[in-house]
Amino acid sequence: MVKKSNNFAYIDGANLHKAVKSLGWALDYQRFRIWLSEKYAVKKAYIFIGLIPKNKNLYAYLQESDFDLIFKEVVYDGKGKPKGNCDADLVLRATRDCYENKFDQALIVSSDGDYASLAEFLHEQDKLLGILSPAPKEKCSILLKRINAKIFYINDKRSILEVRK
Repeated sequence: MVKKSNNFAYIDGANLHKAVKSLGWALDYQRFRIWLSEKYAVKKAYIFIGLIPKNKNLYAYLQESDFDLIFKEVVYDGKGKPKGNCDADLVLRATRDCYENKFDQALIVSSDGDYASLAEFLHEQDKLLGILSPAPKEKCSILLKRINAKIFYINDKRSILEVRK
């Protein structure tokens, strides 16, 4: 159990969903939120996610599971695939919260190397609890691994975080 009691999680929703799905299982978000609270003393868990109206039931479920949703307007590519790049929003929120001293430590939930600068900044400020990678060790960005921060892997907890049939 983590000693600090006011930790925040910053979750790249698309990265989390896609990585877990690629591993062949589905994440139970209610169980995941409880686990974040118990394991890492996460008081506030932000999920950065693209806003697609047909997903309103998912958004309601996530909010009922005690996640704070930060929406990004999506754009569609030529094939109609939605793209809601939330990276800058996540980085800005975490940096702002750090400067405003809103949390003791931050947990970044992503395998994306785009967050390496944020992770390094938080690490230098002694504000990085760690990185929780949805992707397995071999697929987590080398840029995140080079920071020398703690990296935890969600797939190691599949047995307790997977949707039960």
